Amino acid sequence: MTQIKMVAVDVDGTFVDHNHTFDVSRFRRILNRMTEVGAEFVIASGNQYWQLRDYFPGYDEEISFVAENGAYVKDHSDIVFVGEIEHDVVLRTLDWIESHPDIETVMSCLNCAFVERGRMREDFFEYMRMYYHRMEWVDDLRAITDPALKFALTVPHDKTMAYYDEIRATLTTGLVPTSSGHGAIDLIVDGCHKASGLDKLAERWDIDPAECATFGDGGNDIEMLRWAGHGYAMANATDEVKEAADYICPSNNEQGVLSTLEELFNL
Repeated sequence: MTQIKMVAVDVDGTFVDHNHTFDVSRFRRILNRMTEVGAEFVIASGNQYWQLRDYFPGYDEEISFVAENGAYVKDHSDIVFVGEIEHDVVLRTLDWIESHPDIETVMSCLNCAFVERGRMREDFFEYMRMYYHRMEWVDDLRAITDPALKFALTVPHDKTMAYYDEIRATLTTGLVPTSSGHGAIDLIVDGCHKASGLDKLAERWDIDPAECATFGDGGNDIEMLRWAGHGYAMANATDEVKEAADYICPSNNEQGVLSTLEELFNL
């Protein structure tokens, strides 16, 4: 197999188990080994950077991040890309969201995420705190000046694909939807996805996609699984994701990413 110079992993359903934990000491050994051989480790997730960073307290700058489904890219300590949504697109999107009362949303921005008071439920806010470690209530999302990176929509589970299709047909300028399923749809700048973020890092590091391994389980992982020379779908992934991958590895609850990395880096 080609020497792996970059590894990128999704988080929920991939790197962490159903309790949102991973074997820290085991991963630390793997990361040390990767550092020894000059390989880069990247977290590639739809989640907020501030939430992802908290998984790696004290050594978050030893790794890199493609957060917000590619709208935020960080090379160790350097922010290299921010996919800001244009203000007029923000306003049109909020108009559309408000016309659908069964949709709840978080507007994720560069420095914080925001939920509109009066429209969203308190329990929705508390639930989303799991994914947004910097989040605040505001009276009006239209008044936010922090650069907007993503709208995270929560829709009824049985309407996920119907809303996905409606968004593609209706919000045709500036944003595209991506979904991991289960009622979650993200709206991000057209051209932003996990693979586009990884491509920016690979170019900076002079790494060919053929030298990369990616791991994922959801629909928003498909681009990066196809982009990499070695795409791994988790055993718990959807059939569509497995079809996009080159390999299937053990599930997230079996620490499939860590066991595969131990094989790839001879640990």
